[in-house]
Amino acid sequence: MILSVAAFAFPVLGLEFGATIHKIDAANRTASVFADGKERTVKVAVDAKILDGNGESLAGGLSTSEFKHGTIVTLTVEPVANTPTIITIRLGGKVDRSRTGPAVSVGKPNVGFKPLTEMSAEDLYKGEDGGLYGGGHNKMPNSLRVLAAERTSQIKPLGLNGRPANDGTIGLISISMSNATQEFSRFKQIADADKDKSTNVAIVDCAQGGQTMARWADSEANCWAIADKRLQRAKVGREQVQVAWVKLANARPRGDLAEHGGQLKLDTLKVIANLQKRFPNLRIVYLGSRIYGGWADGDLNPEPYAYEGAFVVRWLINDQLDESSTKSPLLLWGPYLWADGETSRKNDGLTWLRSDLVKDGTHPSISGRQKVAEQLLKFFKTNDHTQLWFASESGQNTKTQ
Repeated sequence: MILSVAAFAFPVLGLEFGATIHKIDAANRTASVFADGKERTVKVAVDAKILDGNGESLAGGLSTSEFKHGTIVTLTVEPVANTPTIITIRLGGKVDRSRTGPAVSVGKPNVGFKPLTEMSAEDLYKGEDGGLYGGGHNKMPNSLRVLAAERTSQIKPLGLNGRPANDGTIGLISISMSNATQEFSRFKQIADADKDKSTNVAIVDCAQGGQTMARWADSEANCWAIADKRLQRAKVGREQVQVAWVKLANARPRGDLAEHGGQLKLDTLKVIANLQKRFPNLRIVYLGSRIYGGWADGDLNPEPYAYEGAFVVRWLINDQLDESSTKSPLLLWGPYLWADGETSRKNDGLTWLRSDLVKDGTHPSISGRQKVAEQLLKFFKTNDHTQLWFASESGQNTKTQ
């Protein structure tokens, strides 16, 4: 996304400054760089000078192989049609390390795990077989499909008093941590601009930085008060919230799957209970696990923890079938977001490149947020159940499982 000069507080325009390359998109003539303490995506002028360290024209221009992730360059940026535009890129230069943040994590291009959706009943990972629902199955079992259809039929536009109203609202919120708010806020942007989204659906990003399941598990935690304020600003009442997307994660997990997964499950159950108390008309909670964590060097939520969170989602969904089917809200799978780094996922080709994460290798970059946002939009527009309330009548054309 290219921002206007007014919104994009760059180092002084017209002067040279050092930057670190994140990604160069030669086809679209944009450069994603880290400069003056911030990640920025900037337009590159058609006639921009692309120079080597001696100031000579660089062979290959913007497509040169010299422009790798982490390469230090010197940029000159000037306003063109009120948009910051790069007019010169020169290899080398000085970068103020105090303003560039921590060193870029290296991580791994893949970890060798199979996405849950590609595992069969015979594939085992720490005693767990494959498929979103186990036994190698990715299709919703009939018993759960019946419950999903029943709860979906209860999702209708509601007024602030919680009563059905043709001009009412279907509140769709997010609950989770920094990755989730970065991804869901981008989803809101593209969904609100999509002509196929129902005008009755109000998307409100309630996810917040640092607020993992362990934080939301506390019903008195400040994150709930902040969520209320966001709903108030969006003019969505508690009684109108009917659907939530909850992304499962805890900070710095420890131990094996049974230990950290068991704790994540307990925390998430408390979050669901809190959601039910605050939002009396909440019908369905769509659960999700993390994106690829193999690029991370730190301990915030690396592999295998990012991968293993999907098994916790499955435990929660399958466990409710063994309990009272009248419990609300119903827990269902949202889009499954994990892929093994640079290895393309078989069903849709999804990958997680180093450029899809920022310096820490854990949080999504602009391209990473876009990938999740597109996965969410596709899911809500085309899933058998979600499209019945999310999509406008003109948008209810294609169904998926």
